[in-house]
Amino acid sequence: MNALRLSLSVAALLAAGSAAADAKADDAARQLATRSGCFICHAIELDAKGPEGLKPVGPPWKAVAARYKGAKDARKNLTTAVMGGTSPYNRHWKDESSGIAMPPNGVAISEADAAKLVDWILGLQK
Repeated sequence: MNALRLSLSVAALLAAGSAAADAKADDAARQLATRSGCFICHAIELDAKGPEGLKPVGPPWKAVAARYKGAKDARKNLTTAVMGGTSPYNRHWKDESSGIAMPPNGVAISEADAAKLVDWILGLQK
């Protein structure tokens, strides 16, 4: 019985530590997105509204996470989109955002930080 209690106590401590680490990583990602200007166009939640109650300029990140769930090169492709922008002729988010294309962001964020942010966004699907 003592072994069971010990095992449960250890599991609870590990879960609490994991939750604290997740909260810290979430906070760091939100701060990075804020510093980099990402929230000017994007929101996290699916039902978020942009200026004047319109759809947000960029797609909500939970929609991005859902669309790219399990996609083979999601991290690479999304990091490339963040750094280099997207084409206004390929409006694959037209029903979920009011913007035409994502501008290049190489002056606002490093590629390493963009990849970290993309990892966090893709993790929002959980």
